[in-house]
Amino acid sequence: MKQIYVVRHCQAEGQAADAPLTAVGQEQAQDLAAFLADRPIDYIVCSPYVRACDTIAPLAMQLGIEVQLDERLTERVLSEQNCPDWMDMLRATYDDLELCFEGGESSRMAMQRVVQVVQEMLERPGEHAVLVSHGNLISLLLKYFDDGFGFEQWRALSNPDVYLLSFSDYQQPSMTRLWLK
Repeated sequence: MKQIYVVRHCQAEGQAADAPLTAVGQEQAQDLAAFLADRPIDYIVCSPYVRACDTIAPLAMQLGIEVQLDERLTERVLSEQNCPDWMDMLRATYDDLELCFEGGESSRMAMQRVVQVVQEMLERPGEHAVLVSHGNLISLLLKYFDDGFGFEQWRALSNPDVYLLSFSDYQQPSMTRLWLK
């Protein structure tokens, strides 16, 4: 059985690619490392955004695992415009996966790139892996495997958050939320 721990980054100072973790986020990263340290993790694949890398760095250091960065795990861009009604726009993209705003990426497009990463992870050697990314992209990955996962479930995600996807013979995975703090 293949298991992928899907990790949302810890609390960050903003949404920019170079936004670091807050002081609280740094403490959360240590807690996350302690939470995952006793699990048999073979490799880690991570968004190159600073907040994602800093989230998983303590665990990687503790386990002696080099983090593999993957551009496909960057956060989904809703629009290139600064939209005051972005929350309503985002909600609409869970109902219409093809909806795409100017300069942005549809839910389907973002979903396809993160699912491709997971499919490649399933083909790799090793039974246990960690995928580190961002809330909207993770919610779309979880929606791919469970169509009931939508806008409200995205809103309920925490920073950090951890879901375990367990794949038996590459079938539909079981999905368990592990981080309940």
